[in-house]
Amino acid sequence: MNKNKSLKNKVAIITGSSGLLGQQFCKILLKNGVIVIGIDKVIKNKINHENIFYKKIDITNELVVKKFVSSVVKKFGHIDILVNNAASKSSKTKEFFRDYESYNYSTWKEIMSVNLDAVFLLTKYVGKDMVRKKINGKIIQIASIYGLIGPDQKLYENGKYKGIKMSSPAVYSASKAAVIGLTKYLATYWGSKGIRVNAITPGGIDGGQNSTFRKKYSKRVPLGRMADKNEIEGALLYLVSDDSSYVTGQNIIIDGGFSSW
Repeated sequence: MNKNKSLKNKVAIITGSSGLLGQQFCKILLKNGVIVIGIDKVIKNKINHENIFYKKIDITNELVVKKFVSSVVKKFGHIDILVNNAASKSSKTKEFFRDYESYNYSTWKEIMSVNLDAVFLLTKYVGKDMVRKKINGKIIQIASIYGLIGPDQKLYENGKYKGIKMSSPAVYSASKAAVIGLTKYLATYWGSKGIRVNAITPGGIDGGQNSTFRKKYSKRVPLGRMADKNEIEGALLYLVSDDSSYVTGQNIIIDGGFSSW
């Protein structure tokens, strides 16, 4: 992918930077000259690059988020890009995949705190600084195809994720649908300030699922396969660059045609 000169020396915060997509997002922005601050609850798989700075923080704690954003602004002067990518499968993955009728409210709140509440906190404090500094900022929210359509439950029969019986729980759908709604709200709220807010909605990404699930899911996709982790980064690069200067409030769906049937 060609480098985008409009991104050189821009400052970006990426949540969930150690995850499957987070690492790819960090790499593509670094290749394009962006200074990246990668945050996660556990920092692993670090990228060896002079322009990436990692920070372990709890993005569900408002005071922590407020102090973190202030520290980034103090160090770099401003923030140009925010990528809300972090998502949780709970501290206990088996609990995340429970049936709806037996789903624990504590797990529901735990997932919502990362998938939605943290998005609110980061957009609040980063957006506030963008407005104050009159930065034409770009905020990208990572949603999911299940924030748009209901999951096909048949796909999950005998499916496993890292050896654990899997499903697509309601809390995931609800949180990602809310992220899309918040994206549209913020696009209209901050549009007059020159801040662009968009979402990216990936379909199923190959990573950790057993062959049974991958085969079933792939048959449900017009392109006949799951997405590779590097097939989402192009949309991110487009949305954070000047190439998308008249794009806001949009949700780019990258699902291989999954939602087109």
